[in-house]
Amino acid sequence: MGMDISAFMCKDGARAIAWYRDVLGLEPVLVYPDNRGAEYELPDGTTFGLFGGGGAMPFQANNGILFAVDDLPRAVSSLKERGIPIVMERELANCSMAVINDSEGNSVFLHKRKQ
Repeated sequence: MGMDISAFMCKDGARAIAWYRDVLGLEPVLVYPDNRGAEYELPDGTTFGLFGGGGAMPFQANNGILFAVDDLPRAVSSLKERGIPIVMERELANCSMAVINDSEGNSVFLHKRKQ
């Protein structure tokens, strides 16, 4: 039927929520009790989540999610200006991307598809 939510696990929910707010400008539409995680509705209608590890779902770092951006060079420049390390930048035939690490060690890709 489709995907309800794409999410990362986090060791420290409050720290991860602050990172996604301060670095990517995402504001949660739902914060779980005790800051154990959050959900974000993205402009295209999809949902991204942060889930605190423990209980039925132990912490496990993920290898990446690709967030679409309108202007990749501007996004990369903004990150660099704020001292956010760029792990990798790639130019491929069908897209361009830059990778940063979130507060929990997950790879976060800023991604721009080519026409």
